[in-house]
Amino acid sequence: MIRKVVKIDEDKCNGCGLCVPSCAEGAIRIIDGKAKLLADNLCDGLGACLGDCPQDAITIEERDADAFDEAAVDEHLMAAGKPAPLHGHPPAGPAHPGGGCPSAQVRSFAPAAGGGCPSARPVSIDRPVREEPPAGAPAPSRLAQWPVQLHLVPPTAPFLQEADVLLAADCAPFAYANFHEDLLKGKALLIACPKLDNTAPYLDKLTAMIQQSHIKSLTVVHMEVPCCTGLIHLARQAIAASGREIPLVTVCIGIRGERKG
Repeated sequence: MIRKVVKIDEDKCNGCGLCVPSCAEGAIRIIDGKAKLLADNLCDGLGACLGDCPQDAITIEERDADAFDEAAVDEHLMAAGKPAPLHGHPPAGPAHPGGGCPSAQVRSFAPAAGGGCPSARPVSIDRPVREEPPAGAPAPSRLAQWPVQLHLVPPTAPFLQEADVLLAADCAPFAYANFHEDLLKGKALLIACPKLDNTAPYLDKLTAMIQQSHIKSLTVVHMEVPCCTGLIHLARQAIAASGREIPLVTVCIGIRGERKG
């Protein structure tokens, strides 16, 4: 049938991945450093992903394509461990500019004075200056950017430029009580789970980050469970593929929260 479906110009695409979370059907994935439409029947042709592409690499074309299949979308999302979209129903609450998920809007920020909730005011790509809290006050958050999920962070995000990067397993910040002060302070953060995530696109993305953002060093924080060492292998492969030599440090956290290395 002739219908509207998204078209991705691979010459323009830089693999930033901002289009991926904006597609409620999960029809787009980063493969070999480029955004790809996985199947015509997963694309509703509405173009929610268009507004989130900084390279204008995504357009809508009208061509012969398989019909949009809601059942196939539900099955696809279920296999990926994601909730199915509300077909035919607008999302609750106010719409976000560009039709994308706010979790993918890249920001750098400094915390409010004395800690507390970080503000969203933009800062330069230099590491933000942080005020130390008064004696006896709660320690401030050391998070200096958003987003933090590896699959949401574009390779050229401003906060990655010439940064020391911390790649942490999802569980590590919960297990290790001093995560912010001992490990995160002064670093850009990426988090991932080598067991539950679809890590196939991660190698290309991390390689691109090291190459394009000139990352200075990479610290991997993993849990002591065997599957978590997949992050170390990912980091080593990305550094080798990047053609750059940067320091790699690994830190192991025990399941009871103790630092083992």
